[in-house]
Amino acid sequence: MRLDKFLVECGLGSRKEVKEIISNGEITVNGEVTIVNKQNIDEASDEIRFQDEILTYKKYRYYIMNKKAGYITATEDFKERTVMELLPDWVIKKDLAPVGRLDKDTEGLLLFTNDGKLNHKLLSPKSHVDKAYYVEVENDLRTEDLISLENGVTIDDYFTMPAQAKKIEDKKLLLTIREGKFHQVKKMLEAIGNKVLYLKRISFGKLKLNNLELGEVKEVSLEDIV
Repeated sequence: MRLDKFLVECGLGSRKEVKEIISNGEITVNGEVTIVNKQNIDEASDEIRFQDEILTYKKYRYYIMNKKAGYITATEDFKERTVMELLPDWVIKKDLAPVGRLDKDTEGLLLFTNDGKLNHKLLSPKSHVDKAYYVEVENDLRTEDLISLENGVTIDDYFTMPAQAKKIEDKKLLLTIREGKFHQVKKMLEAIGNKVLYLKRISFGKLKLNNLELGEVKEVSLEDIV
């Protein structure tokens, strides 16, 4: 791989920016300073450093975030703040995108990747990836409400798949669904005459929120996801 392409793939900047970095003598290859942007390197075995930091090539990258409320799930928007603004500087953002969506006022687990095939696979209706939510609602939850949620309810013109609904307290529950319809959790609660006051996704497939702080981001591996 060409050195300048390698640096771009590592998220160091655009092709123009990394050429300037190279010409400034800020890159070493196996301990030797190079100013040749077209130099061929072996990304698997050569040691590439930028400002004494070793750069590691990863074709695909995976990160999870505990999303804050007040940000929309999009890569860019002209009016609203997006989840991309919550990503810290150390995250390589090149070609990165969120997998699926969380509503603006919803908190919790959100996966980011540049692996387009995985993104498509996880969001495919055929995949039925489990998504678990902690939900606080306006009215007390009755046994019949939980049964309705588990058996399926009609939202818009769609009848939801069987779900898991576990009551924590009178107005709190854990709801696990296998689809990702627009505002699905909120609409499911509306279908049983209730209203969501607070919503947080705590798991997505194998991924768990665990002790990840609100707004915190960490890198995960493909094995953590599938």
